[in-house]
Amino acid sequence: MSVILASRPNVYTGSPLDRADGRRTDEAWIAERLADPASRWVPVWRARTLFRGLDEGRPEAVFLTGEAASAPRLAGGPWAFLGLQDGVAVFAVDVSAVDDPLPLLPDEAARFEDLRQIGPGLPPNEAAILAHARGLMHWRNRHGFCGVCGGQCEARNAGHAMACAQCGAQHFPRTDPAVIMLVHRGGRALLGHSTRFPKVTMYSTLAGFVEPGESLEEAVAREVLEESAIRVGDVRYHSSQPWPFPASIMLGFYAEGLTEEITIDPTELRDARWFSRAELRDPDAHGFSLPRRDSIARRLIEDWVAHG
Repeated sequence: MSVILASRPNVYTGSPLDRADGRRTDEAWIAERLADPASRWVPVWRARTLFRGLDEGRPEAVFLTGEAASAPRLAGGPWAFLGLQDGVAVFAVDVSAVDDPLPLLPDEAARFEDLRQIGPGLPPNEAAILAHARGLMHWRNRHGFCGVCGGQCEARNAGHAMACAQCGAQHFPRTDPAVIMLVHRGGRALLGHSTRFPKVTMYSTLAGFVEPGESLEEAVAREVLEESAIRVGDVRYHSSQPWPFPASIMLGFYAEGLTEEITIDPTELRDARWFSRAELRDPDAHGFSLPRRDSIARRLIEDWVAHG
């Protein structure tokens, strides 16, 4: 199997931030950045991100600065230092405790929306920062108590660690690795319709989480076999994509199918089929749809079709 290179960067990659991890434990420096009116803040409200220009079809991320950031910050929600952009500190703050935060914000035309719906239309650097903020705030909101003893945790390292006040255990942001793979054989690609897909016509690449003690290649082979009964041989890496919806990193692969007969796992898939490149080039004409354009699944499909 020849190597298929990524045709372009995946959405939510290419962050412009210097994460400046060495500054996270410098409490005096962080305090100065918190008080600096030039610092920028990414507000996150109930897993949604703040945008303007949506009605005009020109979405733009809203970053708060100075006094505009003080209202959501005083709401007492979790916050974290994301990094530096051109020397300016960038923070994330969760404002979910406020039922309607919009009156506290300066831009009356802005509103909170799901990043997944807007991300593909944003400049890549903005989309990457917003995804970073969303993922970190998800973790902060779900780790208020210790997984070891149940004691209450306190934020450390500018929001990048949680320390248990009872047993002293430290907890750090987690990212769950998931493999996502396009299986191909004889000029056809294997796609499945998941039981979780909101669109009844959508077919996508197979995917699954990596288990403890498992290599990525082993995870690819296991997931494909479990979901479709297809055995795979050669596995080649394509690219990766942060997917903080809520806390994954998608690791994209191509896998050579060694068998053709499909037997689906009905708990995971409603259907799975082999598709030709001609069908994938014009899915509407053949009665199905492809995954969303911001996904690595779509990129794996498009790059495979273009390679043929």
